[in-house]
Amino acid sequence: MALGKRQIAEQPRPTGNFELFSWYFMRVSGVVLLFLILGHLAVMHLFGSVEDVSAAFVAERLANPLWRVYDLTMVVLALLHGGNGVRWILDDYVHSNRWRLIAFSTLYTALFVLLVVGSLILLTFQVPGSPAAGSFSAMR
Repeated sequence: MALGKRQIAEQPRPTGNFELFSWYFMRVSGVVLLFLILGHLAVMHLFGSVEDVSAAFVAERLANPLWRVYDLTMVVLALLHGGNGVRWILDDYVHSNRWRLIAFSTLYTALFVLLVVGSLILLTFQVPGSPAAGSFSAMR
């Protein structure tokens, strides 16, 4: 080893069933998220002016079921990708059993709540002017 150079230990690829799946998931979801987010940025900010993004623009976009699936895929993958990364960090740095229980419980609860809320918002969004939206606003 030359002086002044640090030797970097190569991380072995996981061999367990869940950890191996998690390792592959991070790589695949990262690539898929890259394209989803670039597409989102292009549609929301490049093809139109930032000033054009309004509630009406979002409602018009979410009237198309394909955009709902696109956005739902992006939200679910982003939350699972980020949650898996935080799980790895907690696994590396939290060693006390008590703190691990607290940290992982908090992480999984937050992920569950965010997945449910994000999915509900995207799947139940009512486009103004649709028959379902009219009946909902008449109930208020």
